[in-house]
Amino acid sequence: MNSVREILDIALKMKPADKSLIVEGILRSLDEPDKTIDEIWAVEAERRLQAYKSGNLETVSYKDVFARKQDEQWK
Repeated sequence: MNSVREILDIALKMKPADKSLIVEGILRSLDEPDKTIDEIWAVEAERRLQAYKSGNLETVSYKDVFARKQDEQWK
């Protein structure tokens, strides 16, 4: 199997259209969802929802969040 450096050297010698196909294919492969991360976030979302429903999660109003955000921009 070719090393990463060898693959890069081969790709750099290709025509621009071929390079573009390779880049697009690699970028598309990076855009695939990671099921493990999705599962972790689903568990975390459920945990936060239960904490909210039981009153164990402090909340911040929408207005306070954006007021704070604007204050930070001016500092």
